[in-house]
Amino acid sequence: MTEPTGTVSSQRIHTGRVVTLNVDQVRFPDGRVGEQEIIRHTGASVVVPFLSDPHGGDPQLLLVRQYRYAANGYLYELPAGRPNPGETPAECAARELREETGCVAEHLEMIVSGYTTPGFTDEKLHLFVAYGITRHETEFDADEFVEPFPVTMSKALEMVRKGEIEDLKTAFGILFVAGFYCGG
Repeated sequence: MTEPTGTVSSQRIHTGRVVTLNVDQVRFPDGRVGEQEIIRHTGASVVVPFLSDPHGGDPQLLLVRQYRYAANGYLYELPAGRPNPGETPAECAARELREETGCVAEHLEMIVSGYTTPGFTDEKLHLFVAYGITRHETEFDADEFVEPFPVTMSKALEMVRKGEIEDLKTAFGILFVAGFYCGG
């Protein structure tokens, strides 16, 4: 029989704009208690925007080329971001798509959610597909340096295979929609 699991105690070490860091005393399934460092994060929405019919031929996607300090340069990514207070994952996805690409989607559909790295963070991503796109103005945050990067699905898959897409949420999103959404 296993003991109840969960937090025995928690100490906040850092509170930042994007994450908090706690050191928790945790009861494990075997009853032992141990220490875990955990980064708390609001989660995020990720959008695979289709500029053409996602079920026809070699559809065109819209990636962004974005400067990332942690990566020491630019990465190819899907539009994504954290929710504002009280915002649903779908509202966040629509807002981030508009802010980063200037696009508004007639259809926005959540297809899967999951944890990024549950060994040390509770961050959960919600993956959406968007199509029926119309273009408007972008609304970048002050710390965002983003360029639109239209690409066909076949080219995006090639970029994943060659390691040119180093952002794993983007690689996962592309592979997931190619395999399970676009008729694969």
